[in-house]
Amino acid sequence: MVPSIPVSVDLVVLTVRNQALSALVWRRDNPPFLRRWSLPGGFIQLDEDLPAAAQRLLGERAGLPGAPVHLEQLQTYGYPDRDPRQRVLSVAYLGLAPDLPASEKAHMSWQPVDALTVMAFDHRRIMLDGVERARAKLEYTSLGAAFCPAEFTVADLRRVYEIVWGRTLDPRNFHRKVTKAEGFLVEAGATTTRDGGRPAKLYRRGPAELLHPPMLRSLKE
Repeated sequence: MVPSIPVSVDLVVLTVRNQALSALVWRRDNPPFLRRWSLPGGFIQLDEDLPAAAQRLLGERAGLPGAPVHLEQLQTYGYPDRDPRQRVLSVAYLGLAPDLPASEKAHMSWQPVDALTVMAFDHRRIMLDGVERARAKLEYTSLGAAFCPAEFTVADLRRVYEIVWGRTLDPRNFHRKVTKAEGFLVEAGATTTRDGGRPAKLYRRGPAELLHPPMLRSLKE
């Protein structure tokens, strides 16, 4: 007899909020792990594929219907003891977005990832895998701009990299690298003085998906 194993989708939704890399989590109101933080998620329906389930749960469970969130499959987690109630296979999705509003759902909130030291089930492991994926993708893809609004300055983008990577970057070197990376940024044709000082150019995310050259964390600034 072939065993029947439930399949769930868990969402690691990250944004930069109040100058901190934050994850969307909810406080459990039932055992097991009563009152612990948990990732939003749920079971896949019989008539939907995984990407559709992730999009549905982003609205139904995360409380962000229609939000401009970049979603990509992160990893599958299937070790036997991850849920004390039954054997559950989980497919995690990583979501990245600029400063998102508060969730519409009760018990759901944005929490700095550094503060989430204890979570339900294996959700801290899943969250940390998502954080590392986000940090790595900022090195070789243009997804750093997914944390920014539609138009942004190079300083705005640098702050994203600094917050996600947890390190200070040299402003001049960063400006040179991102503006020379082919297709990364496109000038918006306007400037802003919102940060004070001289007017700064506004940019939009360009068509490039991969960065040439990459923005390596290991390089000294």
